[in-house]
Amino acid sequence: MQQHTNVYGYRWVVLTAFMLITAAVQIQWLTHASVARAAAVFYAGQFNPESIVNIDFFAMLYMLVYLVVCIPASFIIDTYGIRIGIGIGALLAGICGLLKGIFAASFTGVLITQIGLSIAQPFILNAVTAVSVRWFPLKERGLAAGLSALAQYLGIIIAMGVTPLLIGTNPGSPDYGTGFEAMLMLYGIITLASAAAAVIFIKESPPTPPSGEELTHKPFFEGVQFIFRKKDMIIMIFLFLIGLGIFNAISSMVDSIAADIGVKDSTGMIGVLMLAGGVTGAVILPALSDRFMRRKMFLVICMAGMVPGIAGLTYAGRIGGSPETAYTIALTASFVMGFFVMSAGPIGFQYAAEVSYPAPESTSQGLLLLAGQITGLLFVAGMSVRDNALLGGFMKAFTVLTVAALIGVLLLKESPMALKQRKSTR
Repeated sequence: MQQHTNVYGYRWVVLTAFMLITAAVQIQWLTHASVARAAAVFYAGQFNPESIVNIDFFAMLYMLVYLVVCIPASFIIDTYGIRIGIGIGALLAGICGLLKGIFAASFTGVLITQIGLSIAQPFILNAVTAVSVRWFPLKERGLAAGLSALAQYLGIIIAMGVTPLLIGTNPGSPDYGTGFEAMLMLYGIITLASAAAAVIFIKESPPTPPSGEELTHKPFFEGVQFIFRKKDMIIMIFLFLIGLGIFNAISSMVDSIAADIGVKDSTGMIGVLMLAGGVTGAVILPALSDRFMRRKMFLVICMAGMVPGIAGLTYAGRIGGSPETAYTIALTASFVMGFFVMSAGPIGFQYAAEVSYPAPESTSQGLLLLAGQITGLLFVAGMSVRDNALLGGFMKAFTVLTVAALIGVLLLKESPMALKQRKSTR
């Protein structure tokens, strides 16, 4: 049945509030990743550096907890709506973010609050396509998903780029390893304010639907079964196993990767350039995907661009000669990688929502995120054992895996919704 449609300006208010809490949660994910060596000095004596529960474990927690909370979070979003689902995540993030600042000097205190923040994350990240579908017409959903991804990347950029400015990161300076209390309290206040905005401004849906299609969805568990019967969704899960897993691993281990290349200072610039590329790509490529109503073509472009980015980051030390040249190559490669792999995320989410309909949107997105969290967790665990002895081998394996992802994306079929939209506008 064709419904009366209207597009409301309030959709941008909802999206802005959603972007704020999304960015805040991502800041909390990687607060220690870009300054891991300085953090080890600050928390010296409070943890065993040879144990898996070390500084890198703060970032790993997000991926580990996601494995448990992903499905329940998607179930709540699909069953009770985005207002309740996002609201749960926002409240938990706001409280735990502030407590993380209060207990900043305690390794155990930060670890406990990081668990709470890790629980909050799926309630927010799994709602990207659900927000887009409820509030935006089909021709704007790629852009809406891209802006939501942009918020994720901006949050990570802050964690990667701003955090080192707030911390003493120079090993030769007397203030090395200081500043963590003020930094974590600042981020805690930002998270609490963002959580309040999400609870106040995010509404469930507009009075009338934004598109002509009637959104009737399968029940949650039927939707999961339906998704796993779709060949294109199986391929998408494989792509996210590789692409998102690699992104999560490199984001979590950025300081260790810099050290492996020969960078002495914890500047976080490899992560910053990767995220800068992602911010640029997340604005451009999803919007072009909407403009031309082509999902597969842009996914192919993203996977093809990811290959030289990963290869450059992996072999920068070998082809660069001097440490300075190797670092320049690594920075350039990280920007290229970020531009393409992080643009693939929002396009992939929207493509999955379209090819798996009438399965609920947050279910398809949640499964894709779950795939990337599983491999990201395994990658980080492998890269960080034995004092990062296997890091170089994992980076080489990533180059091979990106080629496999490029082959996989070529097997996809175009989104039927995109095809229908293209035909209707001719």
